Amino acid sequence: MKYLFLALAILLEVIGSGFLKASNGFTKTIPVVVLVIAYLGSFYFLSQALKYFPLGVVYAVWAGLGIVLTALVSVFIFKQTLDLPAIIGIALILVGVVVMNGFSKTAAH
Repeated sequence: MKYLFLALAILLEVIGSGFLKASNGFTKTIPVVVLVIAYLGSFYFLSQALKYFPLGVVYAVWAGLGIVLTALVSVFIFKQTLDLPAIIGIALILVGVVVMNGFSKTAAH
């Protein structure tokens, strides 16, 4: 269940970010409503994940995977492009999350 809380927090954060872009600067009502609900849900599930994992680990995984998935949404949904430095930077973030979860004693699985 603890991993489900973190996964839902990440998923809802990515949905919120996508709808933030779709809101066109908060000028479109439906996307604004969806993004507010998604962000509220994300923070709720993030708070639930914090009952089981250390703050630093939860936040790093939430933010790191959120960045990676939001970048993918920007490419596949909004047809934006990423240059090589952006791809390398995102890959390094993903590697950091994997290293932290795979090797750190702080992660406390």
